[in-house]
Amino acid sequence: MKNAQQIDRLLEIMAALRNPETGCPWDVEQTFSTIAPYTIEEAYEVADAIARDDLADLKDELGDLLLQVVFHARMAEEQDLFDFQDVARSISDKMIRRHPHVFGDGAAETPDAVKTSWESIKAAERDEKRKPETTASALDGVAMALPALQRAEKLSKRAARVGFEWPAISMVFDDIREELGELEEEVGENADPDRLEDEMGDLLFCIANLARTLKVDPEAALRRTNDKFTRRFHHVERCVAESGKRIEDVPLETLDGYWDEAKHAERRKP
Repeated sequence: MKNAQQIDRLLEIMAALRNPETGCPWDVEQTFSTIAPYTIEEAYEVADAIARDDLADLKDELGDLLLQVVFHARMAEEQDLFDFQDVARSISDKMIRRHPHVFGDGAAETPDAVKTSWESIKAAERDEKRKPETTASALDGVAMALPALQRAEKLSKRAARVGFEWPAISMVFDDIREELGELEEEVGENADPDRLEDEMGDLLFCIANLARTLKVDPEAALRRTNDKFTRRFHHVERCVAESGKRIEDVPLETLDGYWDEAKHAERRKP
């Protein structure tokens, strides 16, 4: 098959790169730990291509991400742990196991029903993997390496499933106000950096919990605001450049006026 040939070609290329005698010195010295940051970066670049609706770039970025899988699988194969075929087999088995409504006699007529079934099967899988001496937790399976905001949202979601949740959204806002007040109390000339970080973390966690309650993806919401800030700040920079001045020399009131121009222009767009 043509597709299988391309996978085999990629596996052969990675094997050649990792050859201790004739391979690439950089590739040869890499480990799971040193490659992990690149794996995360490539996943974000895939998401970025999707956000930009650049499908040509998406093809390339998916290739870069696939290379990361092949790289990790090759290093594991060298240690006689597993290989790429084991990785492909594992995910194939998982997909069949988690879709009994497609590959078995299960029933799930709606996306919500599929999600409920998926989470139930995942929980059962975690129970099977858990060591006898460990205690089960509703928070099991939430990856430590997730972006902190995303992990906070997932932790609060897991806790909510077992009833650890405010009964009314007004209480979530109250919680945010309380944490904001505690943060304000820590601010001052002799502020303790550790206390500031602690209180800021509490506030951000409450914000993530609010996002979950409102069914808003906090990472997506913050990315959207980051993009908005970038667009508006670029407008400010262009206005300053047109005035022939350095941005450092322009009064804040003027900069804020430029910012409002960008803000109003966006709101006028259909």
